[in-house]
Amino acid sequence: MAATQFLAGGTTILDLMKLDVMQPQRLVDVNRIDADVGRIERPADIFYLGAFATMAAVADHPDVRRDYPVVVQALDLAASAQIRNMATLGGNVLQRTRCNYFRDPSWGECNKRKPGSGCAALDGVNRKHAVLGVSDHCCAAYPGDFAQALVALDAAVEITGSRGPRVMPFEQLHRMPGDTPHIETVLKPGELIIGFRLPVGLWTRRSLYLKIRDRQSYEFALASAAVVLDLVGDTVNEARIALGGVATKPWRAREAEATLKGRAIDEATAERAAGAAFAGAQTRGDNAYKVELGKRTLVRALLQASQLSV
Repeated sequence: MAATQFLAGGTTILDLMKLDVMQPQRLVDVNRIDADVGRIERPADIFYLGAFATMAAVADHPDVRRDYPVVVQALDLAASAQIRNMATLGGNVLQRTRCNYFRDPSWGECNKRKPGSGCAALDGVNRKHAVLGVSDHCCAAYPGDFAQALVALDAAVEITGSRGPRVMPFEQLHRMPGDTPHIETVLKPGELIIGFRLPVGLWTRRSLYLKIRDRQSYEFALASAAVVLDLVGDTVNEARIALGGVATKPWRAREAEATLKGRAIDEATAERAAGAAFAGAQTRGDNAYKVELGKRTLVRALLQASQLSV
């Protein structure tokens, strides 16, 4: 665990500190580092979201509401109003799993919290755990919503640090657990996310985020789908799909996208895409239902998105 952690909105790090899951020696408040990293604007051929902008500010922005419904829906469904008023975009995409074994230090076996200790969830209570991207060392699900919207939009992430700035596809930010589940992203020590670059085009308006959960009030996804469609008439020119609640990281369903290209979306093509998305699923005990739930979630999202007008 890093001795120093950054603090922005604090809605994740302070929560984990109260649980004794994370115990940094120092917290560095980065809120006044530069007002520019909180801006929301369209400078040229991209739409820019500063990493220090709050979830509420972005979801309420009129241009975001018009052009990026998948972003607005993902943010609105992600948390309570109080949290959305405090939480920043950068912190949101870096939130850590809700796995009970990770969040309860009395459990000794958690490779995310204590590398090499094992994973109690593999043969334990794993109803809410992942079926995509899992390994023999971890099956914890990534908990966020906004990240799926960024993946489906083919967004890029801006990062800065002592080695200078860099920009990379957001899809590449998070790592699958493999045999090092405690290393969750490709961020280097001391690096900060400072912004997100969204593509611009009318096709971004034909987008949505569908979230299935145990209750309608504030809750984490059992399965979710972010869908962005570029249609020519009724035919799919490009489809972009990201899945949440079912995977160890924000999950790009490229196999599903490939089945849709050049076709009109109906129930049969949507079901074919859903089958492709979950072809590699690995279930353990209580979470086997997530395969069928994930498929149905994606089918419903695709059918609804195909009916949107731009």
